[in-house]
Amino acid sequence: MASIVKFSINLDKIDKTKIINGKKGKYLPLTLTLNNDVDQYGNQGPVIMEQSKEEREAKADKIYLGNAAVVWTDGNNVDRAPYNDQNAAPAATVDAGDDLPF
Repeated sequence: MASIVKFSINLDKIDKTKIINGKKGKYLPLTLTLNNDVDQYGNQGPVIMEQSKEEREAKADKIYLGNAAVVWTDGNNVDRAPYNDQNAAPAATVDAGDDLPF
């Protein structure tokens, strides 16, 4: 595992026509973009609804659902976002040698 990224989405902005009915449930294709820099709110990139090739070629507006931040990394992928929430526990670090059951 190289990183853990947390994000939340605004459910009110979901385009219901993009929901895919699969064999095991309903799915919403999303795209997460991680930037090199952290913004003023501690976020490292947006979460958007995935666009089709035709939408990208037509330069259709992206539907932004939320933001994301890296909360843990093994250092081989991306840098972790600064942790500013004083009321929550600090992000845990995991030793690469740990034998995790998952």
